[in-house]
Amino acid sequence: MPPTSVSRNQDDTLIETVARECIANKVRLLNRAVAAIYDETLRPHGLKISQMSVLVAVSKMGRASPGAVGRMLHMEKSTLSRNVDRMRARGWLEAAPAENGRTTELRVTGRGRGLLRRVHPTWGRAQRRAAEMLGGQGVRGITRTVALLAQARRESA
Repeated sequence: MPPTSVSRNQDDTLIETVARECIANKVRLLNRAVAAIYDETLRPHGLKISQMSVLVAVSKMGRASPGAVGRMLHMEKSTLSRNVDRMRARGWLEAAPAENGRTTELRVTGRGRGLLRRVHPTWGRAQRRAAEMLGGQGVRGITRTVALLAQARRESA
């Protein structure tokens, strides 16, 4: 049955409401805009912010299974795997069998640590640009929300 003008109007209203109000879409747009600032700034070093996040996470953990890194960063397995493969090829990460012999652990290499030291000033510039774009209230809101998510995750574990 062909749509009537009434159902088409209802559809238009529904679509407009989702386009205007959807929190997920707004967060995705924000993520892409912020990531673009970091990626553009880090590009001369051959690094993306997603890769830097992996380097920092593995550095904090010392040795980490890919699954643990993925959970920490809320990163999909395929995205993490693609990043890890590229980072291993560039000598920033190494993988070795875990003590249990059944899994693999990642470790940041000396070259990866050197990269983190070299990009820190560049990362700081991206950080300032992102903060300018978001404004103080936006940065505080994001920081508060991430802290609440981390707390909820700890309480549910």
